[in-house]
Amino acid sequence: MNEKLKEWDKRYIWHPFTQMQEYLREEIVVIEEGEGVILKDIDGNEYIDGVSSLWTNVHGHRKKQLDEALKKQIDKIAHSTLLGISNVPAIRLAKRLVEITPSGLEKVFYSDNGATAVEIAIKMAFQYQKQAKDGNPKKEKFISLKNAYHGDTIGAVSVGGIELFHSIYEPLLFKTYKAEAPYCYRCAFKKEYPSCNMECVAALEELMYQHCQEVTAFIIEPLVQGAAGIIVQPPGYLKKVRELCTKYDILMIADEVAVGFGKTGKMFACEHEDVNPDIMALGKGITGGYMPLAATLTTEKIYKAFLGEYHELKTFYHGHTYTGNPLACSVAIANLDVFEKEKVIETIKPKIKHLEGLLKEFRDLEHVGDIRQCGFMVGIELVKNKDTKEPYPIADRMGYKVILEARKHGVIIRPLGDVIVLMPPLSITLDQLTKLCEVTYYSIKKITQGAN
Repeated sequence: MNEKLKEWDKRYIWHPFTQMQEYLREEIVVIEEGEGVILKDIDGNEYIDGVSSLWTNVHGHRKKQLDEALKKQIDKIAHSTLLGISNVPAIRLAKRLVEITPSGLEKVFYSDNGATAVEIAIKMAFQYQKQAKDGNPKKEKFISLKNAYHGDTIGAVSVGGIELFHSIYEPLLFKTYKAEAPYCYRCAFKKEYPSCNMECVAALEELMYQHCQEVTAFIIEPLVQGAAGIIVQPPGYLKKVRELCTKYDILMIADEVAVGFGKTGKMFACEHEDVNPDIMALGKGITGGYMPLAATLTTEKIYKAFLGEYHELKTFYHGHTYTGNPLACSVAIANLDVFEKEKVIETIKPKIKHLEGLLKEFRDLEHVGDIRQCGFMVGIELVKNKDTKEPYPIADRMGYKVILEARKHGVIIRPLGDVIVLMPPLSITLDQLTKLCEVTYYSIKKITQGAN
């Protein structure tokens, strides 16, 4: 049956972000079970889940409290629409989210994934300007960063900035202004931090100065551009972004889908620099990796712009079938309970320090150009030439070859191009962290040396 399952997979499934012609040639892994940070495939092989099942599974697999929350809710109701009526878990979760997110965020709009949370943020910001008493209907544009990734729906792609993912869809997208991202390893201004005085901020301010009369919002992944290759912003950058948005009367949208729920070392990345956005998008870790759920939070001021008599047509005409799904909201509440009762943010601090120490050894590898870490988010950038920072040709697929090698030694990770990403569950032990890094180190060394 195992071989039949693999045959059916290749025959019937079209996998995301996967070149299927290449996939069909590979020996595939079919996961059947998981416990803690360990995944088990149908052939009995075990693997460390080195990327939290795509950055979502923060407490590990089969977490007792999360399992029980789902079982308890399924005995009550699995789904009930949130259009015009409500449900108990959705109410309780909304209150909890408002209590733990940055101050000023007072209203919760649910959806089911990160891209939809961003779409909602975009539409909220746009419609706000059209109908708020102090709104400006001419403000229809958005500013985002180069290298940004905010999801794969059309609006989210429009504010994205990764050519590899987005360029082919350009005719479908609305136009946005793109600011240079703070990519210190490959600085667009050919400078070095901190002597650069963050010229990227000055460039962003110039863009805002020129277009503030037509821009409604600036969207950013706080602290870390995830899909771009775990590009970590320099200290103070996020704070300055908030100040500029306030100065030029531009709404700030914080996309915390990837960075939220402990992965940066705090519950939310904005907390590192005491930043309060006008709109925040949440997803991925919101349910501990158990159920599809996302949320867009905003201020009372923005919310009030949508209040009016029915005939005024100020309603936010947006929604999803599974908005506020009771199963998802129940497990999300349990997820927050685990964070609180197990003091997760405190317990991960020594793990982050241990990980930092393990990563130092990678700097000696001939083809490791840069190592970027923010909490549990790690990007190891491979280069053909360390001195010149010359990248490998895309056809070499070095990152992909490294993760296949790691798989042979019991570790599941994914690359972003030639950036090897590590983002394990927060529940990982020190010994498991050590093995994750040892296997990754060995795999990089073997593959890059073999290419010389």
